[in-house]
Amino acid sequence: MTIAIIDYGVGNLRSVEKAFTSQDINAVVTRDEKVLREADKLVLLGVGAFGYAMESLRKLGFDQLVIEAASAGKPIIGLCVGLQMMFEEGREFGAHRGLGLLPGRVVKFPDGVRVPHVGWNQVEFKQNHPVFGDLPDQSFFYFVHSYYVEPADASCVMGETEYAQPFASICGRGNVIGVQFHPEKSQAAGLKLLNNFARM
Repeated sequence: MTIAIIDYGVGNLRSVEKAFTSQDINAVVTRDEKVLREADKLVLLGVGAFGYAMESLRKLGFDQLVIEAASAGKPIIGLCVGLQMMFEEGREFGAHRGLGLLPGRVVKFPDGVRVPHVGWNQVEFKQNHPVFGDLPDQSFFYFVHSYYVEPADASCVMGETEYAQPFASICGRGNVIGVQFHPEKSQAAGLKLLNNFARM
């Protein structure tokens, strides 16, 4: 079983790779299309601006690769901006088209809310999912973000966090799931979530 972490020049790639390999999980950072297509699972990271991340992904043609993998039923997890990219549109520095794997858009926290939202916060699990296995509800994870996802369909919200308002911090559907926080920076809870994804 191989987990491929998509290397498109954006994201904390080696930290996530280490989070898997420290648990004896076979994970590799790669931009080799053959390796990505043959991998059992994919990890889509992202940091910084939504538009830049999507542009970088598209330049390598990996947007279509991710869409095709999702359609084929391959498990995919998005981390931080990786979750946001799974939605239809991001509103950071203008409107930018996302992957469209989940319905909805990415918006900024309202005026008056201190951004970025940085630090430890709890996640209330809204649905049962294999990635939550053995993790207690209201587990703490580490967040760094100024924008959040606004799903058009509440049924894809799997976790919710409170920061001045409730927002969707875990979303997914079928084989696709994404988290707004950084599992690789979330100590035991984050490592457990990545382990659960690897073994689901």
